[in-house]
Amino acid sequence: MSRCADFAFFFALIISPSVTALAQDSSSPTRTTASTTTSAQPSISAEVASAESAISTSDWKTAETKLDAYLAVHPSDARALFDAGYVADARNRPEDAVGLYRRAIAADPISFEAHISLGLLLARQNKFDEARTELATAVTLDPGDAGPELKARAWRALARINRSTDPAAASNDLLEALKLSPESMDDTLLAAEIAEKAGQNDTAEAAYRRVLAKDPHSLPANAGLAHILILRKQYPEAETLLRAALLSVPDDPTLNAQLATVLVALDDADALPLLKKLHEAHPADPAITRMLAQVLAVAGDYAGSDQLYLHLIAAHPEDANLLVAHGQNLVRQAQLEAAVKAFDKATQIDPANADGWSGLAFAASRTAHPDIALHALTMRSRYLPENASTLFLWAISYDALHQKPQAAAYYHRFLEAADGKFPDQEWQARQRILVLEK
Repeated sequence: MSRCADFAFFFALIISPSVTALAQDSSSPTRTTASTTTSAQPSISAEVASAESAISTSDWKTAETKLDAYLAVHPSDARALFDAGYVADARNRPEDAVGLYRRAIAADPISFEAHISLGLLLARQNKFDEARTELATAVTLDPGDAGPELKARAWRALARINRSTDPAAASNDLLEALKLSPESMDDTLLAAEIAEKAGQNDTAEAAYRRVLAKDPHSLPANAGLAHILILRKQYPEAETLLRAALLSVPDDPTLNAQLATVLVALDDADALPLLKKLHEAHPADPAITRMLAQVLAVAGDYAGSDQLYLHLIAAHPEDANLLVAHGQNLVRQAQLEAAVKAFDKATQIDPANADGWSGLAFAASRTAHPDIALHALTMRSRYLPENASTLFLWAISYDALHQKPQAAAYYHRFLEAADGKFPDQEWQARQRILVLEK
């Protein structure tokens, strides 16, 4: 049996998220015995063959002891270095494994198994640039008798690495994998994710639906399809899909978060209790906390909402949108001076935040800072058109500064825009126009 065939099973483990856990799985296949390897390759040393026999039974300690002793005398033996790297990987010592795999590559630069093993390990460590380099090398090498299936694994790993940053390359990687091995449901899911990253939502939707036709309970497919439906604002269809999916996994955080998003968009009363439940289960999740804060504010619980926003701001003090939401809650609680400070900080962080300028204009006007209100209105006008409310703020701010022509002009503009919808403010505007135009 060839060298690569001897390690085919271990490559199947390495590509999984946890080598150690899978290596201890009693349901996993049994590794080729050392005696078989030795008979196929008589040049292998007795020490390495004995270590590989221990590896085949997951006796990592014995294998490591034998390999350490052998490598002390033969430090450039590529096969022993790879074996030692694999043992370190299996024993959850990734940095040791990386070093040993690199030494194996230095000793044998065309070792397919060393390049693919190193690439997959680096990918698990989120070192994607380094992983990409190793896997890109692996797919150019001859994997030996283990052949097409292992090379397909390398192509699939490249596709997963490239899907977010280079969807076109990821799509090509997956196509190369499919030339070497049959398509699986995981491939279809990966194709859907790649299409979604590329903005090809119709293609992604079709792929997700193909998976669901075979496996209606597929969590990734349900979540992926729901995400596309939410992006398209097809909220009723997304709600139906998510409620059906949650019947089998009622506590799944992703599906529940998506359902909460849908219910918020639909202004459904079920959103609040669902978000409270999610927040209790995942108190450190900022997305869930932010969504709950928004819904509490809509429900009128401004103090409860603001407690959550303050918690988020403590972790993200430079998030202008959080500061704006905090400022809006302060306005609703009549804490206007504090609101001015919150909106002012938000607009300093993000000068293009129109909501921040709107809030600052209102809060400054209510706290007798007409000069600040006019500046805020000027900045807001760069990003949003005027409306009846902002025109009224312009008018009363100029009025407070005794700039009569400007105040009268804006009162007239306000009356045209208001068109009877703001009777109290319209009465005030008419009275002020009479005084200003005497």
